Amino acid sequence: MQLGMIGLGRMGANMTTRLLQGGHQVVVYDRSAEAVEQASEGGATGARSLADVVDRLETPRAVWVMVPSGEPTEETVQELAGLLSSDDTVIDGGNSNYKDTVRRGRQLAERGLHFVDSGTSGGVWGLKEGYSLMIGGDADAVQRLNPIFETLAPSPELGWGRVGPTGSGHFTKMLHNGIEYGMMQAFAEGFAILKKKTEFDLDLHQIAEIWRHGSVVRSWLLDLTAEALKEDQDLQAIAPFVSDSGEGRWTVAEAIELDVPAPVITHSLIARLRSRDEMGYADRMLSAMRNQFGGHAIKKS
Repeated sequence: MQLGMIGLGRMGANMTTRLLQGGHQVVVYDRSAEAVEQASEGGATGARSLADVVDRLETPRAVWVMVPSGEPTEETVQELAGLLSSDDTVIDGGNSNYKDTVRRGRQLAERGLHFVDSGTSGGVWGLKEGYSLMIGGDADAVQRLNPIFETLAPSPELGWGRVGPTGSGHFTKMLHNGIEYGMMQAFAEGFAILKKKTEFDLDLHQIAEIWRHGSVVRSWLLDLTAEALKEDQDLQAIAPFVSDSGEGRWTVAEAIELDVPAPVITHSLIARLRSRDEMGYADRMLSAMRNQFGGHAIKKS
């Protein structure tokens, strides 16, 4: 099957490689000419622009957009909408807000175009292990793309599926990442307690390896945690600063909007925000208040 791939960041490049290995024809474009050249050396057909991608694809066309969420995705989708023909399909495989996806789907439908959203999980391991794909869109449009999804997924039968109409794929991926936040926070807190129990001189990597087999907490996330602990149990080379890409915030906002209590996911997001407070002003204020009402000692910085 033929597919256009827009965006050759690490995941986009890996997905292109997996598609080529599966026998698909891929026409690629990226703002980086070097990235396009590297993909071309791997068997892809390089293009000079979005218009060039569209020209090189047979109808009905399918173009996968794998660029950062927000304005980059908005600009790319809107430009493609002006270049494509009726019955062509745009696939957004990035981490767009599902509300933007619903809006874009309606806009493209007015032009006779299909808009499919694929919540994509797998990160840097996707090339080897396959990607988990949560797909939203018109059933017929999705079915036409099944050969692409079957190649990108861990297997043709597992790890992917259409979950509902346009927007539902990104909504499901948003919740997937919110759950991921909570799981990561639980592991981080648990290992922090183990680390603090110095009298037992615990080997955290050994414990992670024990838990990986037979334990109810075994998971791929624990596998990755064990790898990190194998390299450095003290994690001295890593700054205590945790970023977020937006999905956790959107999950918490959605939980509030739907009146669904989500304390674990919410706390995990707050913990990430707290990790970035280098000044620690709120903690300084707490110490100052304790001193004022109780005369408690203040630790000077």
